[in-house]
Amino acid sequence: MPSKIIKEFKEFAMKGNMIELAIGVIIGGAFGKVVTSIVNDIVMPPIGLLLGRVNFTDLFISLNGVSYPNLAEAKKAGAPTLNYGLFINTILDFLIVAFVIFIAVKQLNRLRKKQQDKPEPKMKMVECPECLSEIPEHAVRCKYCTAKLEPSLEKKQLTN
Repeated sequence: MPSKIIKEFKEFAMKGNMIELAIGVIIGGAFGKVVTSIVNDIVMPPIGLLLGRVNFTDLFISLNGVSYPNLAEAKKAGAPTLNYGLFINTILDFLIVAFVIFIAVKQLNRLRKKQQDKPEPKMKMVECPECLSEIPEHAVRCKYCTAKLEPSLEKKQLTN
């Protein structure tokens, strides 16, 4: 019994979808780190400079009424804090990720639309000699009357 469960688990874990999902999660985690670095190291410093040399990670409100020079000191003292600067960074992380996903989905939809716009090759249709219904030219049996069709017989092509 346990070996059967292990075998089923191996089959489940090795399916393509499971592996693709795992790869997606790993890439998503790495992408999140890149976006966080972009926000913290590239986007926020110029914004902080424009707003008068503000370091957003040090924007907080001490809830115990004591003033601290920065968030690290407040955390070190064990003070309860409302970290609205970190919240602003997190919101920017989210907006950048959402925008990148939006662009990616938009491009995928554009590519799908191009593929859908391609006309499918039209299949030649002929008449079934038994019931006179339209059937594909290479059919060996009529889908309407189930008559067996002779491949050697010359089939009359429908005129549209």
